[in-house]
Amino acid sequence: QVQLVESGGGLVQPGGSLRLSCAASGTIFSLYVMGWYRQAPGKQRELVGTITSGGMTNYADSVKGRFTISRDNAKKMVYLQMNSLKPEDTAVYYCYRQGPYWGQGTQVTVSS
Repeated sequence: QVQLVESGGGLVQPGGSLRLSCAASGTIFSLYVMGWYRQAPGKQRELVGTITSGGMTNYADSVKGRFTISRDNAKKMVYLQMNSLKPEDTAVYYCYRQGPYWGQGTQVTVSS
């Protein structure tokens, strides 16, 4: 059974940074595309970015140049480094595994 557990969310001021982590279990981690989605109140879930097993990344235009996805196949971990955060980045962030599979989400709030 695939399980994805996110951590690292919280409250941050505009311009600040946060790093989200996702721990995967129950899967041959290195074979699959992993990534992050987010869902703001009243909006549909949207792609933040993905990373292939080989480390190739793809990002939504809204986060390019500010967010970075990385993975550690040995530790079965995926990370989302978020810099220059904006209030519009406020959302629940979900870890994703190709399938699809989802984590339970972690809240990120960007506010002064």
